[in-house]
Amino acid sequence: MSAKIFQMKVPFSYVFRNLWARKWTTALTAGGMGLVVFVFAAVLMLDAGLNKTMVGTGSFENVVIIRKGAETEIQSGISRDQASLIESLENIARDARGVPMISKESVVLISMQKKGQNRGSNIVTRGLSSMGLTLRPQAKIIVGRMFKEGSSEVIVGRNVNEQFDGADIGQTLRFAGRDWTIVGVFDAQKSAFDSEVWGDVQQLMQAFRRVVYSSVIAKLSSSDKFDVVAQTVEDDIRLALQSKREQLFYEDQSRSLSTFISFLGLMLSFIFSTGAMIGAAITMYSAVASRTGEIGTLRALGFRRPSILVAFLTESLLLSLVGGFAGLFFATFLQAITISTLNSQTFSQLAFGFVLTSKIVVQTLVFTLIMGFIGGFLPAVKAARMKIVDSLRAA
Repeated sequence: MSAKIFQMKVPFSYVFRNLWARKWTTALTAGGMGLVVFVFAAVLMLDAGLNKTMVGTGSFENVVIIRKGAETEIQSGISRDQASLIESLENIARDARGVPMISKESVVLISMQKKGQNRGSNIVTRGLSSMGLTLRPQAKIIVGRMFKEGSSEVIVGRNVNEQFDGADIGQTLRFAGRDWTIVGVFDAQKSAFDSEVWGDVQQLMQAFRRVVYSSVIAKLSSSDKFDVVAQTVEDDIRLALQSKREQLFYEDQSRSLSTFISFLGLMLSFIFSTGAMIGAAITMYSAVASRTGEIGTLRALGFRRPSILVAFLTESLLLSLVGGFAGLFFATFLQAITISTLNSQTFSQLAFGFVLTSKIVVQTLVFTLIMGFIGGFLPAVKAARMKIVDSLRAA
């Protein structure tokens, strides 16, 4: 038993010494793998950031009611009579005064110019009822104040304030034939609301000459009452509306963009990883060729072929792990970056960042080990199958 343990320990120490002895080769191969890992992790972090932004936009206790068949609020229309019927539904929460916690909202797109660019981008402008801000506890006014009902005042999300021209407090936005004064900036904790402009729903509907609401947001009296409310809305022929939990509604808004990011990212990762695995295989084949005599000596000392195979395979895995940890290290800095892109579902600008989770770390390291295993398996097999006499003669 002690002899077998001795036989396994020496090849592993031999692996570490050889990686250290070939510093430049190790660094170059690990660097190539690190680049692939960086791209792979960046894609996963981008998708996680998008999902976090959209899921964080909604509340599990809120329900979004839109026209049946509509996929977005912009496509939807709810009449004033229908909105009044929703207010009378059971299982809708009420405040201390007994007022239903419902926000009748209007959603339209306006064009704003990004800082440093000469082209406009679509921004969601949302008209809120008096309960609108109450139903979004994650949104807080950080500068200025809330708009006054019945006035041409608006507040802008943090991303709009930071990324677009003319979005500071005291400045005016010109749309729908009117000037709208910015009186506040709100932070919605990196949710999609940070990329919106909010104002009074009645004023916005009047300015855009709209006679119907886009959606109705209601807080449930209890989160487990959603199915009851949804069924009631579905069965009422006067409504012809559909209900979704707010979290699920906004998650659906990002599905097409999330699919595109994942597909494009995985394709790039596959292409890059193929190159990295070929590079690892070349490195390991070169290592085997340059250490033929050493392999023969190890075999002559009594090390069996499985021990040689495991040793060289371990060298490839360690090489990939060095690159993997390097790639992950540099990927962590992406969390300081916020990107802005067009959400193809709503045709509006959406800002979100990179998010690194423990799940992504595990997935990335597993991907790294797979690359190392595939790249190093055949060279390790070649090393293990060398005959003692031929190896020593070649030395």
